[in-house]
Amino acid sequence: MDKFQILLKNFTLEENKNLFNDGEKTDIQFININGKKYYKFINEFWTSKQRKANSLHEIAYRACFKGQLPRFFITNLTNHNDRVYDPFSGRGTTIIEAALLGRNVISNDINPLSKILSKPRLSIPSISELKERLISIQNNPRLKSEIDLLMFFHPDTLIEILSIKKYLKEKKKEKKEDKIDNWIRMVATNRLTGHSKGYFSVYTLPPNQAVSQKSQIKINVKRNQKPEYRNVREIIIKKSLNLIKNITNEQKIILENINKNSKFLSNDARKTKSIKNNSVKLTVTSPPFLDIVQYTDDNWLRCWFNDIDAKKIEKKITMSKKIEDWCDVMSDVFKELFRITKKGGYVAFEVGEVRNGKINLDEYVIPLGINAGFNCKGVVVNKQEFTKTSSIWGIKNNYKGTNTNRIVLFKKN
Repeated sequence: MDKFQILLKNFTLEENKNLFNDGEKTDIQFININGKKYYKFINEFWTSKQRKANSLHEIAYRACFKGQLPRFFITNLTNHNDRVYDPFSGRGTTIIEAALLGRNVISNDINPLSKILSKPRLSIPSISELKERLISIQNNPRLKSEIDLLMFFHPDTLIEILSIKKYLKEKKKEKKEDKIDNWIRMVATNRLTGHSKGYFSVYTLPPNQAVSQKSQIKINVKRNQKPEYRNVREIIIKKSLNLIKNITNEQKIILENINKNSKFLSNDARKTKSIKNNSVKLTVTSPPFLDIVQYTDDNWLRCWFNDIDAKKIEKKITMSKKIEDWCDVMSDVFKELFRITKKGGYVAFEVGEVRNGKINLDEYVIPLGINAGFNCKGVVVNKQEFTKTSSIWGIKNNYKGTNTNRIVLFKKN
């Protein structure tokens, strides 16, 4: 009998200490789909107050969940060396958390930025190595950007960015990139624009997206600002120190060992032939929702730095405007998940309300998983404080005045 079956029988803290926060009883409700009832478990299963996420997660990325979410399912439903997968990996929260817990990992995201932002964190260079490498990259004042970026960066800052960009491009072309180069690329990609002096740019929108050049000019005029010089190498070092401040030497070794057997794919989540049948114990993921994120608009600057064609990538990403089209895609994703999930394995599929609560994706996801062959264990609803980020993007998935995560849990019997 697994922990979620136990949950159906006993809802006290004493019986399920690892499933509850602050001793609250779980509120059990039901969701009725196609004439059948499914459990909905509502409690504060994980929270930012319960356990602060590891500093290694602190990479800005739009629409990402906190490390506590995958940790809950990983610790409850897997053992050491089990394989954990995320088909829509994003910044790599599930993968990093699983690796920290000593689980083998497979990451997939059709967006190539995902691998750039996640894989380097499994192989952490020393700060002394990082400093030495950054010093070795010579600034070239003759470099010119093919697009106008001076509304974001001071001319001297831009020279430093262009010099590092050119260095990384040459190393990649020569196939000589090492873990230090990959780390520099990851941090620099993350520090391009933001709203503090910890970024290369003048004040702009939050760092999980980049506004257009025209929009930045308007911001500069409105705020009566112009780009100040920012030392790119110092910022990379400072951010690196912040990322690894919670990482112990033992964890570094664990991450390195996991990295040796890790897979980082950039495939359509419906077509992952390189993943073996019946090989994954747990999938924890959050799929792209209905036309909420505009890839090119958000990532054009990150793509520029990494010589990625943003428009080409956007065409590959699921940006369904109709729920029927979204379900058609996710139906095939679930079929692929069923193929790769081992018997007794799980899929934790994080969904949300979209279009101001008019669409509850869990009501659509449950039939998709069942049709693929899974058994639905229920919907796990985690209550948490409503966040500013959720308010910004118009997400109002509230339960009794709180913001929530909703995860549909499936099992392969």
